[in-house]
Amino acid sequence: MKKKLSFSILFLSLHFFSHFPQSITARGGDTMSSTNSSGFAATIYGGSRRNLLRDDEHLKKLDKLAHGYMTNADLEKAMKVLNRRCSSISRIYTIGKSVLGVPLWVMEFSDNPGEEEAEPAFKFVGNVHGDEPVGREVLLLLANWLCDNYKKDPLATLIIDKVHLHILPSMNPDGYSLRTRGNANGFDLNRDFPDKFFPINDEMDARQPETKAIMSWLKERQFTASASLHGGALVANYPWDGTEDKKRHYNACPDDQTFRYMASLYSRSHSNMSLSKEFKGGITNGALWYPIYGGMQDWNYIHGGCFELTLEITDNKWPPAKELSTIWEYNKMGMLNLVASLAKTGVHGKVLSSDYGRPLSASISIKGINSTIKASETLADYHRLLVPGEVYEVIATMHGYKNKSTKILLGEEAMSLDFILDPTIPHQGSSFKSSCYYPSDGDGMGGYPLLEIVPGSQLQR
Repeated sequence: MKKKLSFSILFLSLHFFSHFPQSITARGGDTMSSTNSSGFAATIYGGSRRNLLRDDEHLKKLDKLAHGYMTNADLEKAMKVLNRRCSSISRIYTIGKSVLGVPLWVMEFSDNPGEEEAEPAFKFVGNVHGDEPVGREVLLLLANWLCDNYKKDPLATLIIDKVHLHILPSMNPDGYSLRTRGNANGFDLNRDFPDKFFPINDEMDARQPETKAIMSWLKERQFTASASLHGGALVANYPWDGTEDKKRHYNACPDDQTFRYMASLYSRSHSNMSLSKEFKGGITNGALWYPIYGGMQDWNYIHGGCFELTLEITDNKWPPAKELSTIWEYNKMGMLNLVASLAKTGVHGKVLSSDYGRPLSASISIKGINSTIKASETLADYHRLLVPGEVYEVIATMHGYKNKSTKILLGEEAMSLDFILDPTIPHQGSSFKSSCYYPSDGDGMGGYPLLEIVPGSQLQR
């Protein structure tokens, strides 16, 4: 009898609290005492088989709230119309389809959309959870603003001229249509990625099509940074999201200082996020807030060298449509400043071989920080985010070539730093020589040092 009574109380408690959007459930749908932070089997950490209680009254409420929000068909049409209106600085493409076959549409903004350039790339991902639709609306408002303000507003112009911005308004269109957190199969997509701390869906075939699409996207394109938009809290969340002991505590990743800088940049640019009483400065380490496993944020950083934030942009998971314009205004400068920071700060450059100037997809690391990024395979460009005002030793390594390192003092503006690597077995012929680095000219990126071909015999090292 006692066990039955306890179970009944637990069931009623869960049923009662499911009616209220809580900040603790925004990012992951779990309370701090959830299966994801308990001692349950690792296969549960991903939440891939978890089905939330279906509440018909709650669904009716969401149906009412959906009035004023775009349907999936409306969203696709709006993106195509916008692309036609700004065809010189945008393009649209798909990265895959949802369980129910809805295309996952992406809009790219650049002065040369679709072309590979030696520029950093940023991506926004909205609607990861179907019942958090604010991101899809806000991201379309962002796209329209960029379209309307290119060559008029300096920030819009900087972003489009110096960054390749990719916007995926809805990662989970099926969940949105069904008014559910998970996708059409009932999977929480923010628990479906490979995890640093515990094995989650290690087989690619076991993952959901939306997850596969994101993973393939990062294999095809090199993103410098990223942000996913959620609802249910007001905070900028950064890695790590999990812990090895499955307990709630601060768990810093190697680039903790840079992530804190990025999160603070967004929070301070937001109308009131930094004033949070719950989160100091409006930012939080994910594991300190509450651990999750199989999340997209940590996977981006580990497997893609992509610095991703999880942005909770509204306390209400599904606010009335009449509030969308205000939410956009509150978040606009945070979104713009975060993307623009890729061009305004950090270290950027190319890695070439001293024999004939071949592009090298070298590894770029910072002494004392246990993480690396890769220069691109085609253009050999790299873009390393770092906190301004510090001294760093930047190291370029490539199999078959001698390592090279340079100490820099990173100022408030972006710095250009090219590397010319010598093969371990020298080749006869021409060599490349370049100045090591110089600060940008103030436009956010600067130019790369001009390379001069000189006879190999005349090159002094």
